[in-house]
Amino acid sequence: MQGRDLPEQLTAFLARRERDFIGFRRDLHMHPELAFAEHRTTGRIVEHLRGVGLHPRVLPGGTGLVCDIGSGPGPTVALRADIDALPLTDEKDVPYRSTVPGAAHACGHDVHTTVLLAAGVFLAQQDRAGALPGRVRLVFQPAEELPGGAVEVINAGALEGVDRIFALHCDPRLMVGRVGLRTGGITAACDQLTVRLSGPGGHTARPHLTADLVYAMGKVVTELPAALSRRIDPRAGFSLVWGRISAGSAPNVIPDDAVAEGTVRCLDDEAWHAAPDIVKGLVESVAAAYGADAEVTYKRGVPPTINEASSVDVMREATALALGPDAASPTPQSLGGEDFAWYLENVPGALARLGTHSPDWDGPMLDLHRGTFDVDERAIGVGTRFLVTTALTALAADGRDRVPAAEEAVSF
Repeated sequence: MQGRDLPEQLTAFLARRERDFIGFRRDLHMHPELAFAEHRTTGRIVEHLRGVGLHPRVLPGGTGLVCDIGSGPGPTVALRADIDALPLTDEKDVPYRSTVPGAAHACGHDVHTTVLLAAGVFLAQQDRAGALPGRVRLVFQPAEELPGGAVEVINAGALEGVDRIFALHCDPRLMVGRVGLRTGGITAACDQLTVRLSGPGGHTARPHLTADLVYAMGKVVTELPAALSRRIDPRAGFSLVWGRISAGSAPNVIPDDAVAEGTVRCLDDEAWHAAPDIVKGLVESVAAAYGADAEVTYKRGVPPTINEASSVDVMREATALALGPDAASPTPQSLGGEDFAWYLENVPGALARLGTHSPDWDGPMLDLHRGTFDVDERAIGVGTRFLVTTALTALAADGRDRVPAAEEAVSF
């Protein structure tokens, strides 16, 4: 790695290209695409990477892509960005507002994509100059919001030969110019739970002759969260919140079917693995007390994102070099889910938070997953500096302890 020369090279690069990358981000923002439908987005990324002499490979599903930079011996570091949008309406009054009804980049994936593209363009330039001490794999992942895109990418072989992987995520609570770092858990597991109770139904005048499903479901939705707090270590941060309950169609009829749906979130990997069996047993126990039959559908979403310690050390060193000694900030673990966790189940790595809050903004918080969400676009340059320097720092660190090996082939 070029050490002290790298920040100056990045400054010169961004002075020439930053406005172009901001324009690219705004183009994506105007044309958001939902999970596994990111065809235009994929095409735009491919076009730009081919324009700097790279050879991107579109994933088998037709959206998302992988692109390798460098071909010599040495470690391989992957950098990942998610490219899909959310199914909600863009409520901002800006020139680059979404032109697609019911779709918006309200989670910053357009920024993640742009930052990774910019980093790839710079790293390709470094490779041509013979200054890349290993290989970098760019991973533009579809369908993070579904979720499921990470699993598709991994199944396509994108982690073959990868020594470490890094990513970043916009954080509207962090000032632009800063990066949030955390060793260990940084996001939570997020699963979906559906409980369906059934019984013979009957008249509300004679609840003792049937299974009162409304009452039974009321017990399930109120007692289950409390019971879980006594069955799972409270340090695991286990949270069950119901989002939908449905039962019955008339005030004097006990229904024969009742449904409740919610999300299960957890900060601890061990508790996450144990949760399905515990939840199922508790639901069946509560339902049986009221003569109801219970069917539990526990749908895995994502595990907790657990940042590996030495990878966080790499990011901390890179942040100081790229952005200054005070740019790194400690960041709390979130109960939000992030499917970057699936990559970290396979290779070491870490996720960082990219500050997007503008010091000039005096309005309400522009929070994620809201139609008003926007960013201070200076975060694009900050993120580019961070990802480039992280990749080069990791290559240098891993290369010192690695015996050069033949390049491993990856097929898509």
